[in-house]
Amino acid sequence: MSDKNLDGEKSVQCINSAVDNWLAERNQLLVQYFRLSGNRNSPSLPDGEQINQFCGLLIDYVSAGHFEVYEQIVGACEINGAESIQLLEKLYPEISETTDIVVNFNDKYSQFVEDAAFDHLDKDLSVLGEAIAKRVELEDNLIDTLRTKH
Repeated sequence: MSDKNLDGEKSVQCINSAVDNWLAERNQLLVQYFRLSGNRNSPSLPDGEQINQFCGLLIDYVSAGHFEVYEQIVGACEINGAESIQLLEKLYPEISETTDIVVNFNDKYSQFVEDAAFDHLDKDLSVLGEAIAKRVELEDNLIDTLRTKH
């Protein structure tokens, strides 16, 4: 096997590993989201530590996407396909819109303390949930393209 083939195989393994780790982190995020949102109709509110941990997971997940996974996907697309680059260029602005919602939620709730006003938590969790769902769909489209065409 040539050195070029070995390098390409190592690159694919590295990308697959990064994507797999990122997807595991996404699953953790979704579990925490459902735990938090499951408390929405409860008379007792989630505690500050639970919200702070969720915000940490949320930002870690989004950051990993932008600064690790997407970069690797772009690199693979640049090498292997103009069609994939076009898809990435189409989806990235939509993904960025969801990032804005995530950052706004984090800015509002990451330093949550017990006596903070909860007036908008239910609505904010709902908006965030919609953004996460949209983001998951867009990211899955990218991952599918990466795995089927590269």
